[in-house]
Amino acid sequence: MKKIIILLTLSMFFSCNSSAQKKEAKVKATFPVSKTDDEWKKELTAEQYYVLREAGTERAFTSPLNKEYRKGTFHCAACNTALFKSKHKFDSGTGWPSFDREIKGNVAYSTDNHLGYTRVEEHCATCGGHLGHVFDDGPRQTTGKRHCINGVALIFVPEK
Repeated sequence: MKKIIILLTLSMFFSCNSSAQKKEAKVKATFPVSKTDDEWKKELTAEQYYVLREAGTERAFTSPLNKEYRKGTFHCAACNTALFKSKHKFDSGTGWPSFDREIKGNVAYSTDNHLGYTRVEEHCATCGGHLGHVFDDGPRQTTGKRHCINGVALIFVPEK
């Protein structure tokens, strides 16, 4: 019995596909880039669609962008809007690309209560795509913010 409880606890802990994450995103605002679900599905990979359009979460430590430290800019994978600069990226140890600030005006915010507590959800201000969440446990020497972003929601554009 003890083994079953441990196994169930571990499977719940490591699962990123909770029923809360499968709910439809509550963002219903109008954005400059607006497409039908079918149009988004044709343009995005299945994983990008899940994260950007259904507010899903990729598994931690799976994105190559987590360890991307070249100079450049991280853009929205759906509409190519510049969202974060590499000079503001840091290794948070969480398994997702993390930044201490966004490019002002290019990221929109909403409230997310899907896990039973309130979090600040981040969206691309151009297309409304779900990016991740922002927390107050970032580097104290800069902004104190940790923008925890799904790598699949981003495209890295190296500086020339």
